[in-house]
Amino acid sequence: MNIRHAEYKDIDKILEVYDIARKTMRKAGNLNQWINGYPQKELIEEDISNSNCYVVEDNNEIVAVLAFIIGDDPTYHEIEGSWLNDKPYGVIHRIGSNGKVKGIIPFVMDYAFKIVDNLKIDTHKDNAIMQHVLEKNGFKYCGIVTIEDGTKRIAFQRSSI
Repeated sequence: MNIRHAEYKDIDKILEVYDIARKTMRKAGNLNQWINGYPQKELIEEDISNSNCYVVEDNNEIVAVLAFIIGDDPTYHEIEGSWLNDKPYGVIHRIGSNGKVKGIIPFVMDYAFKIVDNLKIDTHKDNAIMQHVLEKNGFKYCGIVTIEDGTKRIAFQRSSI
């Protein structure tokens, strides 16, 4: 597997991955995350434009996608709880897989952690699979954050600082 910056030519494949990820969430009982077509094509284009969209490839096939942003995220300014530290960090958002390759999350997290050794991420309360995978990969529960649409998310952090 390898990770690279997404390109505009990847958008159709990225949308397919997100569609499969949404279906997987629904099958697992997560009915309220990534609704109404989220993440939309326009958001993906914005992520690509800002060099924040990455794809994971296996045998030249896009099998996963994520937004990886190094720097401050306003969503994380206020937390019901507390972060492990207040040092500079990276954020992972909108990670999704087509389910064809196992071990995507550890692979992506290790990749990101080599770039910035202080990572924050959030997930929906109904996304039990992601919560388990995050904890299994060294992330600690920190509290609850409120995202742009006013809904709550469970916040995690992994840090070597």
